[in-house]
Amino acid sequence: MYFNSKSLGLYCHIPFCLSKCAYCDFCSVAGAGRRVKAQYLDALRKEMRIMGKKAEGYVVDSVFFGGGTPTSIGESELKRLIAELYDCFYVLDDAEFTVEANPATVNKRFANTLKECGVNRVSLGLQSAHANELKKLGRIHSLEDFEESYHLLRDAGIENINVDVMFGIPDQTAESFLNTLKYVVSLRPEHISAYGLQIEPGTPFFEHRDTLVLPGEDEEYSMYVYASEFLSENGYGHYEISNFALPGFECKHNKKYWNVDSYLGLGCAAHSLFGGERFGRCEDIQQYVSAIKHGALDSTVVSREVMTLEAMESEYVMLRMRLGEGVDKKAYKALFGFDFDSKYGSKLKNFVDGGFVISDDLSCRFTTDGMYVSNSVLSSILDL
Repeated sequence: MYFNSKSLGLYCHIPFCLSKCAYCDFCSVAGAGRRVKAQYLDALRKEMRIMGKKAEGYVVDSVFFGGGTPTSIGESELKRLIAELYDCFYVLDDAEFTVEANPATVNKRFANTLKECGVNRVSLGLQSAHANELKKLGRIHSLEDFEESYHLLRDAGIENINVDVMFGIPDQTAESFLNTLKYVVSLRPEHISAYGLQIEPGTPFFEHRDTLVLPGEDEEYSMYVYASEFLSENGYGHYEISNFALPGFECKHNKKYWNVDSYLGLGCAAHSLFGGERFGRCEDIQQYVSAIKHGALDSTVVSREVMTLEAMESEYVMLRMRLGEGVDKKAYKALFGFDFDSKYGSKLKNFVDGGFVISDDLSCRFTTDGMYVSNSVLSSILDL
């Protein structure tokens, strides 16, 4: 946990896309002009310089560029941004360095640029292997675009690739989802993320939610269980609710979140757990740019919480339970000074009896069925 370590994860938010997907509620904008992008990236570099001084003494062992679509800002700007990051923070030579990419934005030159800049992990958003489903989602790439990008990254020397897929999307069937999984596994990426579609307020999907033809709850549940079984049979460990990896390729950066380790978020809408505090920055790009221009970075913080031991305990349980290994009871007692079962044993009994949770002498963890309804279980035991 953060108070025992000087290792640090860095997240860098790039809020620009070529096109906004119909389901996306992330802080991102499509079609931003060159001037807006330049102002934002200049502010982001300034934040790096400010926060780099505050992070002196920390060793960065994971970097994650997310968005938005980080690869949409162009090669030269990405190179400049990464160079600034290296100047401001002490990044280990073998740090995991992930960049998210839309297949429509990756060509041969860009793939080589990523490798030259020290990026060693790329997360490619496929979502589906079927053209009709991609169209429903508002994706701007085809399956052919994805496959070309995947092989270009391999040719450039990227040896750690994650592929995102989704289930529960409009017009999708259990059979079509199975076909998507089979296709992805045939490429043998090191990591696969499988996310269930969430209809979020403020998105086109939410506006048209009454007319969407979505799989039923039972079918969506079957998709999730099948994904877990099929990917496990093919060598991908189900190490987190939505994530699967070949041995040794679990995402180091994301595990910082689930292990309640220190991480620093840079850019608008970025969140941090750093220096004994959890804080998040504003989502408004212009507000963020203006504040940094006028030397008022602190004014971009819209949420802040001092992490008391009590607050850390509930977060630790909530986040560790996302992992396949769950809560290690011995480690829990060493951190918080009391037995896990003394606080949660009675609250978990019905979920253990129902086959959603396994609780033994060593750990408490979800079954596959439990992972699917994890939010409900955690809300019940943690009073969220």
